[in-house]
Amino acid sequence: MTKTELPKSSIKVLTVLDPYNSLTHKEIAQLTGLSPRTIRYALKKLKDHDMLVEKFNFRDARQILYSTKIPAAPTQATV
Repeated sequence: MTKTELPKSSIKVLTVLDPYNSLTHKEIAQLTGLSPRTIRYALKKLKDHDMLVEKFNFRDARQILYSTKIPAAPTQATV
């Protein structure tokens, strides 16, 4: 799936997520200005298309941390 096939809300969430820094739902809301319901929908679409990583938040177990998946490194063909 490409970015153009995702809803606009998912693309907006994807732009604030980083594979190296995880964000909570609340932090995503603050950065995007989207409503909590819209963010849930956007995160669901990203998860459905295997573009999202959910991590356990050790500082606050009530919250989930979200980040994007790191793109796979291209493999070199041996000659």
